[in-house]
Amino acid sequence: MISQIMSIPSGFSLFGLDIKIYGITSALSYFFGVLITCLLAKKRGFKSDNILTLALYVIPLAIIGARIYYVLFSLDSYTNFVDVFKIWEGGLAFYGGLIGGGIGVVLYCLIHKKNFAALADLIGVAMIFAQGFGRWGNFFNQEAFGYEVTNPKMQWFPFAVYIENLGEWHLATFFYESMWNFATFAILLTLLLKVKFKRNGMVAAYYLIIYGIGRSWIEGLRTDSLYLGSMRVSQVLSIIFIAIGLFIIIYNTIMTRKKDKDTTERIIKIIKSDL
Repeated sequence: MISQIMSIPSGFSLFGLDIKIYGITSALSYFFGVLITCLLAKKRGFKSDNILTLALYVIPLAIIGARIYYVLFSLDSYTNFVDVFKIWEGGLAFYGGLIGGGIGVVLYCLIHKKNFAALADLIGVAMIFAQGFGRWGNFFNQEAFGYEVTNPKMQWFPFAVYIENLGEWHLATFFYESMWNFATFAILLTLLLKVKFKRNGMVAAYYLIIYGIGRSWIEGLRTDSLYLGSMRVSQVLSIIFIAIGLFIIIYNTIMTRKKDKDTTERIIKIIKSDL
């Protein structure tokens, strides 16, 4: 078949340098993340300069976290210590990046005295788009695919992808997640721009829930998951993040109703005192 014959390039040479497309897509995903956050900054009372400063905290820690996470759960693959640092060859785990980036956001907010929840709303919207774009690096690296597809009628992209070094068709799980992320981006952007939540952090909560649902499902289709014992680590973390998101929504809803009730009672007291 045509898709089977065509070779998927993993990189190219430029001025004598070997350029990996995975590295380009990763760099662009961070760029788009920062750009979108800058464009939306005013929605939560921030300036573009604030976001650029934030990026200096988040991006390095996100890359370090993503790499450490991946290496820790793939120690058998790294017999040469130098290989640990070759991130351009692949091996960046998103949840590790989320943890590392999250630490960067906390540090930024503590040092610069910014509202973490308000910032998290912006980052959630921008990050899910960056994730959707970044997944295409897996396509060029021929990774993050799912179970083998043996039915010839189902051997077509984007349902499946041909893995050259295996000579087999596999579920294109990277594509599924990319599309899920772009759809989530549309939902979160709508929530940020159109819905006036009374408390910050709600958009971030929906990010955790919607992404967590998609990732836990898609992770179950993959053949290269990172495991802790018999458990897929990303599925466990997805469930935890869904629970955190639900907790934030429930907590914010309760606090909002309590505040509204207190305000109503205060108004009634003022009216009675005037009478």
